Amino acid sequence: MSALDYVFGVLFMIVCIALVVLVLAQEGKSQGLGAIQGTVENTYWGKNKGRSREGILKKVTIGLSFLFIVFSVVLNMGIF
Repeated sequence: MSALDYVFGVLFMIVCIALVVLVLAQEGKSQGLGAIQGTVENTYWGKNKGRSREGILKKVTIGLSFLFIVFSVVLNMGIF
């Protein structure tokens, strides 16, 4: 194995651990009994969800999942 295999392996493990932590940190989609009263989109936080903590977590999770796919393909192809 070359040094690049080790580097990609370590980066892959870091991305995997970060992805698991971010998925566990996100809130569920179900609103429970609050869904009976109406939608959340009418509130300030519903309209600006992209700038909130949940929106940032979602964007970072999407980016890390893309890195996960790229690293897994690179490591399985054995290019290095």
